[in-house]
Amino acid sequence: MTDPANTLPHLNAVLNATTVVLLLLALRFIRARRIGAHRGAMMGAICVSAVFLVSYLVYHFSAPIFVFRGEGLVRPAYYAFLISHVTAAALVTPMILVTAWRGLSGNVKHRAIARWTLPLWMYASVSGIVVYALLYHVYT
Repeated sequence: MTDPANTLPHLNAVLNATTVVLLLLALRFIRARRIGAHRGAMMGAICVSAVFLVSYLVYHFSAPIFVFRGEGLVRPAYYAFLISHVTAAALVTPMILVTAWRGLSGNVKHRAIARWTLPLWMYASVSGIVVYALLYHVYT
């Protein structure tokens, strides 16, 4: 059986990247007024993000704490970046649910919150990929 500590970080990065692609597609679809395609891409992004959240929690409850190996000025910069990533992820989670609910129910306030949700969700997903790259590929 594979060890979650060795496989889940890589899966999480793929899930984050998939979310980024789906969010970009959703943005493109809504700008082209392709509402059905937009809805499909957004539901896909929500599902992929839900799988990510489960995988992330399983990883952090089953794996030892992974220490950042960078030294010097990059270390506090990494932790500041990590804090911004975790904060964005925590803030955007309920926003995604509210935005999706409003969009699916036809609420006119959907667009107002979506203008905040999309960039924050995109930041959380992209910064997650950067954190992964720094931990597992740059400072190994």
